[in-house]
Amino acid sequence: MGPPADLVALLKDLGATLATAESLTGGRVAARVTNVPGSSAVYAGGVVSYQTPVKVEVLGVAQATVDEQGVVSAECAREMAAGVRRLLGTTYAVSTTGVAGPERQEGKEVGTVFVGVAGPGGVEAVELALDGDRATIQEATVDAALSVLADMISSDSRPAEDSGLG
Repeated sequence: MGPPADLVALLKDLGATLATAESLTGGRVAARVTNVPGSSAVYAGGVVSYQTPVKVEVLGVAQATVDEQGVVSAECAREMAAGVRRLLGTTYAVSTTGVAGPERQEGKEVGTVFVGVAGPGGVEAVELALDGDRATIQEATVDAALSVLADMISSDSRPAEDSGLG
């Protein structure tokens, strides 16, 4: 089993659900997840928010975030993940936003990518600096998004350490 199959199996074991909010990956995260047989038990759906108004009007990214930090930012990735999680009522959500090229965007270099993850334990974002052409950056972003998501789910599902109290 590869990472998407492992991720689907982990979500099934936990009785958890997943949503996606994608920009530069254009639905590739959703496609990778839904290529796994049985993924319909855990994958609720996703929003491809390629244009900024979709991020704001559908996912609930704050206009102030767009104006002050841009759509290629950790805060936008966090708000996208939290927004799609809320919108689709899932346990977890993952988002992707960044610059796949061929040109810079918002002054950010090609390959600047942010992955957001949201779950019961909170919302996080990871910045990536990727090399390659557009397709390479998009595929590397999908790999990273699934990995960051799996890390969050795994850490959420570990039993709490015995504190020694009581």
